[in-house]
Amino acid sequence: MNDPKAHLLPVQSTTLLPAPPQNHQHSLGSILTRTNLFILLGPFLCAGICLLPFPGLEDGPRNMLAVLLWVFEWWLTEAVPVPVTSMSPLFLLPIFGITSAESVASSYMDDVIALVLGSFILALAVENYNIHQRLALNVTLTFCGEPLNPPLLLLGICATTAFVSMWMHNVAAAVVMMPVATGIMQRIPTTATGGASTAAHGFCKAVVLGVMYSAAIGGMSTLTGTGVNLILVGMWKRYFPEAGPISFSEWFFFGFPLAVIIFCALWCILCGLYCSRRLERDLSAFLDKAHLRRELELLGPMAFAEKMVLATFGMLICLWMTRNITDDIPGWGTLFHGRVGDGTVSVMMATLLFIIPNKKNEGEKLMDWSKCKKLPWNIILLLGAGFALADGVRTSGLAEVLSEALDFLKSAPYWAIAPAVALVSGTMTEFTSNNATTTLVLPLLVQIAKTMKVHPLLLMVPGAIGAQLAFVLPTGTPSNIVGFTTGHIEIADMIKTGLPLKAAAIVALSVLMPTLGACVFRTSGQVP
Repeated sequence: MNDPKAHLLPVQSTTLLPAPPQNHQHSLGSILTRTNLFILLGPFLCAGICLLPFPGLEDGPRNMLAVLLWVFEWWLTEAVPVPVTSMSPLFLLPIFGITSAESVASSYMDDVIALVLGSFILALAVENYNIHQRLALNVTLTFCGEPLNPPLLLLGICATTAFVSMWMHNVAAAVVMMPVATGIMQRIPTTATGGASTAAHGFCKAVVLGVMYSAAIGGMSTLTGTGVNLILVGMWKRYFPEAGPISFSEWFFFGFPLAVIIFCALWCILCGLYCSRRLERDLSAFLDKAHLRRELELLGPMAFAEKMVLATFGMLICLWMTRNITDDIPGWGTLFHGRVGDGTVSVMMATLLFIIPNKKNEGEKLMDWSKCKKLPWNIILLLGAGFALADGVRTSGLAEVLSEALDFLKSAPYWAIAPAVALVSGTMTEFTSNNATTTLVLPLLVQIAKTMKVHPLLLMVPGAIGAQLAFVLPTGTPSNIVGFTTGHIEIADMIKTGLPLKAAAIVALSVLMPTLGACVFRTSGQVP
């Protein structure tokens, strides 16, 4: 893989440090040529698959494989903007005769997409009224301690990030929390030239890595924390509609304990690597509660609008958690005979924001549509594309063909299923996006589960969790890029921290999936 730094910062570097005039035309021509090659590579790969003879491979699976190569090549190289690439299944799947236009279009708006849409509107309201900053500063101020306790402060920063990521997309949580973390680090000397600053420099690395990884870990615990969980839920509903959907509360009962264990492993690793015994003495002169108090005072007292947004968000979480509790304790969803989903609640509560006044200016509501221009349609389109491609893989018969590549899982003992799947998925996700890895792997795991005659979630859940363990390379997930571009960490720091964290996560998943997962997802019962 090429140098991530050279790949990650082309726009920033050319904007801040433009090339000399005499070389500008040549550089622009080189960039355009390379981009055009990547644009053409997708159709060429597609045409090659369609034209080359593949004995024993029928037209349906071959055409679907060709479409996958086209879409994934554009996703990987970003030769075409990711949101535009995410819309390509709308024309590729019907043109290649894989499925109808109506069927593809329905993948781009279902209950899971509605769940994302409503959640993002709530998250925009939280951001608009600076509730996330108030929460972060209060929690960090609580953990700062007197005298200063660096491991406890690190725990507070990481825990706040993980908590925010539970209710916002993990990338958004990283973007929101990184300025809070860097604001704290501005008071810390970061030059690694010996003395006190060496330990301080290591602590800054720990803070950036902690925020970066905590955003990913917190997102594992809820359906709305990351797109991967939503892809899993959407594919489960499409492949096994009679089995009943995975509810918000069901996933939380499994995802939250898993996230807590991985989070504790992260904190222990960071403390062991970067929190030396002399760190408290070195940082005491540069970091105290006064800085955090000044930040909090600038926000002023909590206004009516902030309280209402927070109350709406809290009500949404309560409704999510109680819609479907257990088989013995039915939730409020039974009052509507199972017709109401988590997306229904998400959009309903988001709608309230456009009705409740903010009591700041006459006639203004908590939210208006102009504030929704920042809605991440790229993520929504990406989720829709994942669902569409998953349907295509299933209906075309490609899943049966590709599942042969993972035949070794069929001979794995029961206890080894989760670690084997997580290891395969966790390795792939370092080189492709989390969502792309999930979209490709889950349909294959469904087919393998059918062959093994085991419950599909025994493979699907570890596959989805493994796709979120992108802890080693900056390009593994946008959250990593957010931390990497701060300049405080290098790839060596990510490898040193990410490898043991990935190993700890796989071990935790290997223990919880056959035990807690069997209870929550009822994988020991009848196979769908």
